[in-house]
Amino acid sequence: MKSKFGFYKAGIGNFKIHVANIEGNKKEIVNLINEAKEQKLSILSFGELCLTGYTCQDLFLNHDFTNKCYVAIEEICKIIPDNMLVVIGSPAILSDKLYDCAFVLVKDKILGVVPKTYIPNYNEFYEKRWFSSAKDASLNSIKINEKEIPFGTDLVFESGDIKVGVEICEDLWVINPPSNDLALAGANVIVNLSASNEIVTKKEYRKKLVMMQSSKLYCVYMYGSNGFGESSQDLVFSGHSLIYENGNEISESYDEKGLLCGIFDLDFLANQRLRYKSSFEDKPLKEYRFVSFGDDFEITLLPNFYDASPFVLKDVSKREERSREIIALQAKGLAQRLDSIHVNKVVLGVSGGLDSTLALLVTLKAFELLNLDKRNIYALTLPGLATSLTTFKNAKKLIEITGATYKKIDIRSSTLKHLKDLKHPVNVFDVTFENAQARERTQVLMDYANMVGGIVVGTGDLSELALGWCTYNADHMSMYGVNSSVPKTLVRFLIEEFAKENKVYYKVLKNILDTPISPELIPTKDKNTISQKTEEIIGKYDLHDFFLYNLFKNGFNKEKIYNLARIAFSNLDEEYIINTLNTFYDRFFTQQFKRSCLPDGPKIGSVSLSPRGDFRMASDLDKHNSFNK
Repeated sequence: MKSKFGFYKAGIGNFKIHVANIEGNKKEIVNLINEAKEQKLSILSFGELCLTGYTCQDLFLNHDFTNKCYVAIEEICKIIPDNMLVVIGSPAILSDKLYDCAFVLVKDKILGVVPKTYIPNYNEFYEKRWFSSAKDASLNSIKINEKEIPFGTDLVFESGDIKVGVEICEDLWVINPPSNDLALAGANVIVNLSASNEIVTKKEYRKKLVMMQSSKLYCVYMYGSNGFGESSQDLVFSGHSLIYENGNEISESYDEKGLLCGIFDLDFLANQRLRYKSSFEDKPLKEYRFVSFGDDFEITLLPNFYDASPFVLKDVSKREERSREIIALQAKGLAQRLDSIHVNKVVLGVSGGLDSTLALLVTLKAFELLNLDKRNIYALTLPGLATSLTTFKNAKKLIEITGATYKKIDIRSSTLKHLKDLKHPVNVFDVTFENAQARERTQVLMDYANMVGGIVVGTGDLSELALGWCTYNADHMSMYGVNSSVPKTLVRFLIEEFAKENKVYYKVLKNILDTPISPELIPTKDKNTISQKTEEIIGKYDLHDFFLYNLFKNGFNKEKIYNLARIAFSNLDEEYIINTLNTFYDRFFTQQFKRSCLPDGPKIGSVSLSPRGDFRMASDLDKHNSFNK
């Protein structure tokens, strides 16, 4: 089985358990398999001992009871559709020992039987009365209905990209779960058949356990538990089922019957394992047997929804906390730099735009950490040949509210003098005209920092670095760049959250947020308007940040990123998306030379383009490089 874009759909079946009624449970399983067929699932799993019910107790010790399970399993195999892997729980007998097992099934065939390794026998659990551990098994195959079937915990079931490992309930809760070794052997989907009873606080602990295991193993973890119908003689069962991918919840059900479905991305997991390969340098403790299924089947699956803003936290209740955490990290970086070099003054240019606004707020926080006088923050406005009254007023107002030292240095005359020295016409608004202003600003900031004995705090953000949307040796350069790993969409989010928490700033920050993003380097007749709008030139930053995250963090190819962007930005024209994507790729792969000499700055999130840390790339790639196709 092979998916063009790496996406597969899986599900966990929850049904009312009929304790000790094999036929009744078989019918429930069959109904859910038929429903899964309509949903086009690649993998379907059920709970622990779901064919009998987990709470059968001493009834498990009846040989005929287990034989009836084998008959039911054979019947279930007959109705499984092509290219679907089904995992159900049932007892099995091998060499006169009873095992709690997962039966891995495909159409007309039992692929393998995986026994439970860790048999709990404490508190409410009494499983050793009935079941033996996988460690006690002396054979690696079991005969069922005259057929020899692989038996053991050394089985990985594979089809193309999919490699499925199985463990059962308690196996996850121990110090060294079998899934650790399964992942080292290559398994990227772990199926856990469980019958986990419910007590106070256990639900949240269970979620954390599954979340952490999926994160540690860079895998999909499917945890399916039995629920209503299990005997309540001493325990209560909720049917809590979870599907996680690399620490992220895909879907969850609790006290619900039916299919819990989710789409996961094995392409993403493969890229993560490749990136963090040190996690997989250990060899598994034993040799594994690989059992193949469905190799000749190809699917093309895409999710119905995809996150359009991967850098921005979706949980509204946690946004304020995350905002404070990010700004605190930026501020700690700057505070450490100031403390290390024994400097208590900084200079930064405040334009009335998003980036310089965040940089000023971060600098204030750093000064608070060091208990420095905020009047030693020299915030300069540097109006040029295209500065609008809107941005100038916003910048001046913001500086006044912060209590920083305000300085206005007009660069118009010096810029015109420089252009005259170059014999450049002042009415030709080309790249020289624009960059002369940008470099004049940086020169002023650097010289002013020397004059007051401080350092220049850079304001440029991660999105601009990715696109190379900065003037070399101008806004590209500083003595410490606090925003260097903060993308534009996150800059906006941080300012929004700061405005909500700090009412005195709200009005001016709202004005800044409502102002179009612009370098303001091309003059207009009306000083109140901004004609040079960045997003009209290079495309929306929402798109560029989406492209950056999925290229750099997820490792996706261009075609996949485009198709996901079509889903995430369904409100945008497809031609606009592809044109913006081409712009991103063209600029990203030609502007590395600017990133190669990037000033120091703190890493804040999982994506950073620092040449000293996360990202190294040749500055002169072939223009026909394979990534840009």
